[in-house]
Amino acid sequence: MTGAELDAAFKRLLQAHESGKESVRCIECTGCERCTDSTFCRASKALVSCHYCVECDRCYASTHCRSSRDLLHCNHCVASDRCSHSSHLYRSVDCNGCSYCFGCVGLSKKDFHILNEPYDRSTYFALTARLIRELRLG
Repeated sequence: MTGAELDAAFKRLLQAHESGKESVRCIECTGCERCTDSTFCRASKALVSCHYCVECDRCYASTHCRSSRDLLHCNHCVASDRCSHSSHLYRSVDCNGCSYCFGCVGLSKKDFHILNEPYDRSTYFALTARLIRELRLG
């Protein structure tokens, strides 16, 4: 096998995979494509072991997330990308081990942050409640 043959075969495999739509071992998923071992998800693609996720792509072992991409072991995340082991994130990217972060980027093991700045718990909830209404994320 030459490098060119390998490259061509890889591209064919990738195209076949991405054009597939069938989900495997999912329960009550609606409008999902290429999902595995997931339950009660909607309008999502390539989820694995996810539950109650809506409009998510390529997430693993995540629950109750919405409009998010490439999450790993996350819960209750909205409009977040490439986060892991986190919960209750809104519009956050590349966060790891965080909870209750809004509009944060690249944080690790932080709680109650907005735009990467720390807030006390009550101020965080007051500000984010207003922001969620204004941005129609709720």
